Amino acid sequence: MMIGQLARETATKVTTIRFYETIGLLAAPPRTASGRRTYASGDAQRLHFIRNGRRLGFSIDEIRSLIHLAENPAQDCSAASAIAAHHLADVESRLAQLASLRDELAALTRSCTNEQIADCRIMQAIGEVRAPKT
Repeated sequence: MMIGQLARETATKVTTIRFYETIGLLAAPPRTASGRRTYASGDAQRLHFIRNGRRLGFSIDEIRSLIHLAENPAQDCSAASAIAAHHLADVESRLAQLASLRDELAALTRSCTNEQIADCRIMQAIGEVRAPKT
């Protein structure tokens, strides 16, 4: 199949497919005599794998590692489990940060007196100089 068909079948932009080829997540496909890329069903499966991994928030490097693991199906899946567990910990950390942000924004919103901007607690809080959290 040509790149346009692969793009349609996988709901992926052509530029994204080319990007994945450039960074090595997809192998460079063979080309016709006229230079057009040609793909097989395995390429579509690989692209689905990449897209699903990205949808789950895995980084390019994590997906690269998972692809490497997938190429050796007889090994145990502890390495894949470790990658997923690390990613889950990152997601949980971001969720905690978002919950903290939500709480801070809710408190600021409640503190608003709807008076002049010069007296606005929201504007004051945004303008405060704070030491970065480490």
